[in-house]
Parts: sequence; structure tokens; C-alpha cells
Amino acid sequence: MTRLATPRKPRARSQARIDSILDAARFLLASEGVASLSIYSVAERAQIPPSSVYHFFANVPALLEALTADVHSAFRACLLAPIDHAGLTQWRDLSRLVEQRMLLIYNQDAAARQLILAQHGLSEVTQADRQHDIELGDLMHKLFDHHFQLPALPTDVDVFALAMELGDRVYARSVQLHDQITPRMAEEGMRVFDAYLGLYLPPFLPKRDAPTIQVIRP
Repeated sequence: MTRLATPRKPRARSQARIDSILDAARFLLASEGVASLSIYSVAERAQIPPSSVYHFFANVPALLEALTADVHSAFRACLLAPIDHAGLTQWRDLSRLVEQRMLLIYNQDAAARQLILAQHGLSEVTQADRQHDIELGDLMHKLFDHHFQLPALPTDVDVFALAMELGDRVYARSVQLHDQITPRMAEEGMRVFDAYLGLYLPPFLPKRDAPTIQVIRP
């Protein structure tokens, strides 16, 4: 996605109002689902006039896109969190660690499950999620290359992004059936993630003597 300009950071007062709006939307999304969300219900929950919500978010899809970005910020943070290089024996150790961190986010955040895994039919949110997945896939690729010597990967397919999307399909199935990601389906999702990566990564990759020097950035 081409970014023409870096948005200016909102002033402290405006940011506080935005945070209040997003917190209210997150609560409603987690407790009642996407169908219950409206500018007026968010305004009522946040105890502010609807015009204040409209000032920052033109409609519900815009509000949900902001929440989607917030969820993916948490995913990026889990990829950037420290990893014990010495504790990695094979690349599947790293994939398991990454997936467990992401599952923890899903399990602790009902709003994240509603946005990313539930069937809400909002194309704007789905498109935003896919764009974020591409960015996360690129970051994950760098993370794996940080610890292991990767083979040449195809340039016409985002292998790591697609692996995440496939794992999410399994998690989504669990949310649809059980309203949560059960331990059994969590294991299946991780197996799907590993199985797809295994089409491109050999069972044993040479581990770097030490992580590469460059700092991994999203």
C-alpha cells in the first residue's frame, strides 16, 4: 500500500477522545458483536455526543478499520518481542512460539476474534485485514530470516502472509462453532500454519550462529 504522507499525530485531547471512542466500540463489539455497533451506540457507551464520534470516524466501517489496525498493532508487537535465539532448535520452534503469541491475543481479546475471525461481511474491514496480513507476513519473513538461513522463496506469493491466513481460517471455524478458539482447534491451526510453510521450508534449516545484526522493523 502506497503511503503518500504520514498522518499528523492527534493532539493529546483529541487522542484521548479517540481512545474513548475505540474503547467503547471494543466493548460493544466484544459483548454484542458487529451487528450491534452504530455511531449512536458507541457515543452512548462513551458518554459523548454522536457528533463527536462522527468528527473522527465518518461511519461504522471506518471505526472498525481503526480497531482492526489496533489489533494488528498487537500482532506486530508480538513479532517484535524478544526471542531466545539459543532456545530455537528448528524453524518450527519459532513458528510455534509466534503462533502461540498470536493465539494469546485472540484468546484475551474478544473484539479481535469478532473483527478478524467472525463472519461480519464488511468488505472494508476484510480488505484492511488482508493489507495488514501482508505487512505482518513481511515482518514474519524477516523474523525467520533473522534466526535461520532461509531458502529462496517465491516472489509472486506472500508465503508467510498466506500461512497466517490459512491458520486463521481454522481459528475462525472454531469461533463460529464454539465462540472461542478451543485448544484442539488451536493445535489444528498451528499444524496448518506449519504444513503450508513446510511446502517451502525444508524440515531442517541451518540456524544462524547468532541473530542477524539488522533491527527488524514492521
